[in-house]
Amino acid sequence: MEKFFGIRASGSSIGREVIGGMTTFLAMAYIVAVNPGILAPAGLPKEATAIATCLAAAVGTLLMGLYARRPLALAPYMGENAFFAFTVVIGLKYTWQQGLAATLMAGALFAVLTLTGLRGYLARAVPHALRYSFVVGIGLFLAFIGLQKIGFIAHGAPGAEAPPVALGTLADTATVLGIAGFVIMGLFVLWRIPGGILWAILIIYAASIVLGVAPRPEAFASVPDFGALDEVASLWPITGWHLDFSGFAEAPFWLAVFLPIFLMAFFDTIGTLIGVCSRAGLLDAKGDLAEIEKPLLCDALATMWGALAGTTTTGAYIESAAGIQAGARTGLASVVTGVLFLCALFFVPAIEHIPPCAYAPALIIVGILMMESVQKIDFADFTELVPAFTVITLIPFTFNIGVGMAAGFVVHPLLKLLTGRVRETSIGGWVFAAASLLFFVYFPYGK
Repeated sequence: MEKFFGIRASGSSIGREVIGGMTTFLAMAYIVAVNPGILAPAGLPKEATAIATCLAAAVGTLLMGLYARRPLALAPYMGENAFFAFTVVIGLKYTWQQGLAATLMAGALFAVLTLTGLRGYLARAVPHALRYSFVVGIGLFLAFIGLQKIGFIAHGAPGAEAPPVALGTLADTATVLGIAGFVIMGLFVLWRIPGGILWAILIIYAASIVLGVAPRPEAFASVPDFGALDEVASLWPITGWHLDFSGFAEAPFWLAVFLPIFLMAFFDTIGTLIGVCSRAGLLDAKGDLAEIEKPLLCDALATMWGALAGTTTTGAYIESAAGIQAGARTGLASVVTGVLFLCALFFVPAIEHIPPCAYAPALIIVGILMMESVQKIDFADFTELVPAFTVITLIPFTFNIGVGMAAGFVVHPLLKLLTGRVRETSIGGWVFAAASLLFFVYFPYGK
């Protein structure tokens, strides 16, 4: 393992990698329960989708660990799954089979762009100010999600004059546990306790069961019904073929379904890779990720596999930052996470009951730590500061990583052009700007 993963060279140890992989898994295990619930209105059966979610996450994460050897976990994206269910199927009246076909083709196009080197070139063409803003914006996004999940932040009262968000009910037991988890986790990180984030999650999970916040699972393990996978999977010839490519014969399908799926995943992946890898210290002096084509290819293949298994776009998860904070630095952590997702097939009852107050504090802690990158932004240069500010504010305020990134990609070259510094924008920067404009033109379909 030392020779294969280069653990010591990364300043880590096998123990840290295992703890990091476990922490990442616990921070994102909610997807096993949440993804089927989001996709159910689109007509996908929950049990089959839960199995597909575990398989997509397990295979994608193992591929990331063994091939790219990065401490990044993959799973079906939040946001893309909601777009799939409520816009593609319910709003636009396409079938989920057509939606999965579009997801498969988006993954295939990602793979082609990666293998030709174009996707890696575009990733390296991201301006440095935007790279650091991705880290900060995603950090604020994580913190906002964490605060919302523990109940510290709640939706504002309905009405035109009411603010969109407000202070939650602090007397709620779950909120109190979430705050306690944040304090415990923060102290463990401050004291550099190995696996501190993981221990804090387990402590709050146990407390939530004792206090009745989380129900005690009737059974911690059960044998998954793989036969149910036949209802959604297209892993021919193992199961039936459920993909429907008929939509590609219609121009509206390309514009309203395929293009948003492709662009949302494209922006989310690059932003997550840069943000999380920056936190892990995996970027070089220029802010580039060495051999970025490898994790990008893993992402593309995972999306294709996920579509065949019966779920939506699969890609790198920002919750990987929780495992990195716990010590993960190599692909061994991803292998641990991937194996745990395979095990999750048999422990869905227990995973379904991990309450947000147990894992959400980890998102807040990681969000705080990711703020460090803001000091790398050149505040003296408005052509760099304004695009960075745009990204940092829009990612959490719109609750969408892709929207914030796309806005930054438009503003950056535009300011360079208006100030006579157009030479500071690369060809890749203009490609991003054009793609981002397309993203905004057709984004109403994604609301």
